[in-house]
Amino acid sequence: MTSRYALYEINKLRDRFNLPNGVPKGVKPHYNISPDQMVPVIINHDGINKLEMMKWGFVPTSAKNTNSIFRYKTYNARSESVFNKPTWMTAIRSQRCLVPANGFYEWKNIENKKYPYYIQPTDQTLFGFAGLYSSWTDTEGKEYGTCSIITINNESTSDMAPSRLPVIIMPEEESEWLNPKIDGMSSIYSIMKPYNLEKIKIIRVGQDIDSHKIDKPSLINKFQ
Repeated sequence: MTSRYALYEINKLRDRFNLPNGVPKGVKPHYNISPDQMVPVIINHDGINKLEMMKWGFVPTSAKNTNSIFRYKTYNARSESVFNKPTWMTAIRSQRCLVPANGFYEWKNIENKKYPYYIQPTDQTLFGFAGLYSSWTDTEGKEYGTCSIITINNESTSDMAPSRLPVIIMPEEESEWLNPKIDGMSSIYSIMKPYNLEKIKIIRVGQDIDSHKIDKPSLINKFQ
C-alpha cells in the first residue's frame, strides 16, 4: 500500500511531462502528501498533456459520497484486479493518468514496531506513478476529479523492499499510458510492471513522517 509520497521539483514538471500550458499557479512542493489531499495529476486531453488538481482517493462516478476513499482504501488500486472490479474497470481502459512524484514512503514492521523508509528511483528523480482518475459530482453539484495510484506485487526477495510497490511508468511508455485510445488489456498490462529494484534507493527516515501535519524537506533525510 502506498499512502505517502513527496513531490518537490515543481519547476521541472513542465519540461519533464511535456506540458505546453505549463503548471497552474498554486502548485507547491510537498514532502508528505497523504490521501484525501488535492494533488497534481497529468492527463492527456485531445492529444495534449495537461496538469490538473485532483483529490487523492478515487470516487466512482456513481458514488453517493466520498466515504469509500478510506473505507475501501481507494487511494490505491491493485494491478491484479483493475480489469475485473467495478470500481476500476472503466477507468483502467480510458481514464489513466500519471501522478508526478520525487519519491514515496513505506513502513517496515520490525519486532512489532513500524519504521519508515523513503524510496526513490536512482535513474530518474522526477517520475510518474501509474494512476486512474474519475470525475465526481458531490451533493451540492460541485464537480471535481479524484485519482488513485496503482500498486503491484513485489516479486523480489529483498528484505528491504515492501511486498507491494506503486507502479512507476517508464518515461518512454508514458504517452501510451496516457493515451485513452489504447484500451486493450494486454497492452495496458505490458506497461504496468514492477520497477527494477537495482535502480531503487531505500533509506530509513525519521518518525516525523508518521504525522500528517509535518511537511518539510528534512523528512526525506536519512535517519541519524
